[in-house]
Amino acid sequence: MRILAESIKRLYVGEKLTKAQVAERVQKGSISAEEYAYITGEEYPDGEGA
Repeated sequence: MRILAESIKRLYVGEKLTKAQVAERVQKGSISAEEYAYITGEEYPDGEGA
């Protein structure tokens, strides 16, 4: 995983980011749908990714 995904995961696990905020990163193209799944443990809701 990229460093950005690892950083976002750390923030998500530490409850500094919500699942919705992580999803926003996918919409913006900062992370992929696969990275979203890695971070949250769930598939990206609409199956679209960057």
